[in-house]
Amino acid sequence: MKFSYFHLMPWTDLTEAPAQWPASNAAFVPERGKELYDNYIATMAFAEQCGFDWVGCNEHHFSPYGLMANCNLIGAALSQRTSTIKLAMLGNLIPLLNPVRVAEEYAMLDVMSGGRLVAGMIRGVPHEYIAYNVVPDESRERLREAAALIVKCWTEPEPFGWEGEFYQYPSISIWPKPMQKPHPPILMSASNEESAEFAGQHRAMMGMTLIADLAVAKRCIETYRQAARASGLEPTPDHILLGYNTCIAETDEEAREIMREGQRYFYRVLMHSIRDAQRLVIQKSRFFDPAHGERHINRLTTLKERSIDEMIEAGSIFCGSPASVVKQMRRVRDALGNGRFNINMKIGNIPDTAVHRGMELFRDRVLPEAKDL
Repeated sequence: MKFSYFHLMPWTDLTEAPAQWPASNAAFVPERGKELYDNYIATMAFAEQCGFDWVGCNEHHFSPYGLMANCNLIGAALSQRTSTIKLAMLGNLIPLLNPVRVAEEYAMLDVMSGGRLVAGMIRGVPHEYIAYNVVPDESRERLREAAALIVKCWTEPEPFGWEGEFYQYPSISIWPKPMQKPHPPILMSASNEESAEFAGQHRAMMGMTLIADLAVAKRCIETYRQAARASGLEPTPDHILLGYNTCIAETDEEAREIMREGQRYFYRVLMHSIRDAQRLVIQKSRFFDPAHGERHINRLTTLKERSIDEMIEAGSIFCGSPASVVKQMRRVRDALGNGRFNINMKIGNIPDTAVHRGMELFRDRVLPEAKDL
């Protein structure tokens, strides 16, 4: 089993949920923001000392949910503070961005880090399309074309032109090119069956987040495997990354209390306006097919209403003492056959002291048992 340390970089100082999306930024204090960035980047660099294989960054917009509007900026900082851990950009929302620019920045990160980039080509969540004024109905085909263009930028040795449906460039030749050959490993999101099939068709690694229950995850993984095999890839456990909100403490009781408070802030404050925005986009676009759109909203609602014990039982979170967390990880691994976990320990406003202690417990008492799962 391999492990990624993931961070959302949340704003932790709100006293109430934003009334709407986009969220007003009146409460943002730049001096406090610098404190958070300094602490968060140091915490992510510490993941290397704790035995994590990857450190994961992501991209979100217009919300205190996450302060990482450009994950590549954080990846660049980490490239200078780490030496062995993979830098997993999970990742750039490429349907919203200039794919040539993404190809260039990813190539820079790969070279700067000595070939440690994991390149996430992520579709994103519905409300992000409002932020950048991109039609949600076009998201899937934009992702398809942008991914193909990025790979060609990385692998074509001579200048070339591109005339696609969404992107047109008369001549492209990026400098630098990636260090990894033929190109850095690619990961795509696969949190519903449609996305899982897409990831498999592109022979990418698959990533799932906010797992509602093991049965749903199992269907997505099987869909991914079938599509990957049909495209010429025999997926291994290393191709399957599952994201888990995680709290590790000395005792089960302490971990539950820490997680309970963090989850309350996460779902009732940070996620409040985002759920409303996502519901609006899903109702008025073809971002998902109708069945998947309803399931997406239901999943968020279900996770919000469950107790900590119910979430543990459903296989949605890891929470407890080191021994309990190892047991929970083993159960998921046995059920789903994944080879990677993406661990987020900064859930909502969980204190950084508790996050740091959880990372130490992971290093000293979880990893020695879980690495051989």
